[in-house]
Order: sequence, then structure tokens, then C-alpha cells
Amino acid sequence: MRLVRRTAVGLLVLVLAGCAETFDAASVGVPVTMASPAGQPAQGQRFSVTSHAVYGFWGMFRIKQPSLKRALSAQLGGGKAIADVRIHSRSRFFDLLITGLTLGIIAPRSVTYEGVVTK
Repeated sequence: MRLVRRTAVGLLVLVLAGCAETFDAASVGVPVTMASPAGQPAQGQRFSVTSHAVYGFWGMFRIKQPSLKRALSAQLGGGKAIADVRIHSRSRFFDLLITGLTLGIIAPRSVTYEGVVTK
């Protein structure tokens, strides 16, 4: 009975550990800050871009990873910077529908990047 419980807990940990996303600001190519100094909001053009990540086999394998650099490539010319970056990762209704229909073999996630492009 103990072996069954340990196996079940181990499988549960593996399933819940899937779909991990990492975001690396070094690959963007311009300075990126997560927050402005207190009392000094960033000045510039606000952006909000939604991209999609796709995972396979209940989140065990990454099929497609969203890229902030690709999403903002048109706006990042001329030595600009990005400030006040927020990243929201969630499963929307369509994402859950696809995950349910494929029984978890394909698991999409919606990732929204928000921030300010500064000069």
C-alpha cells in the first residue's frame, strides 16, 4: 500500500511540474526592467502582446515557446528599452478545450507581455 501511495505522489508531482515557463530578458537585445523606480512611472509607448506556448504530453515537452523579442521586433528599433514588463501566463477557454480534447497530449497556454517601450 505504501508503494502505491509513493508512486501516486511521484506521478502527481511530475504532472504538476510540467508546463514550466522561463523568460530570459538577456535574449531581447535591449535593456529590460521589470519595474520603474518608485514614484517615477516609465514614459513611452505602452504595449500588450499575446503569444502562445504549446506543450506536449501533459506539459513534459516544450513544443513552442513564446518570444518577447519576436513579439516586439517592430517596436524595438533605435536603441530603445523596455520598462515595467509584466508577463501573464494563463489557460484560456480555447486552451483548456484543446487540452481536454487531446486528453493532455497537446497543452497550449496564452502568454501576454505588457510594458512600456521607452527611448
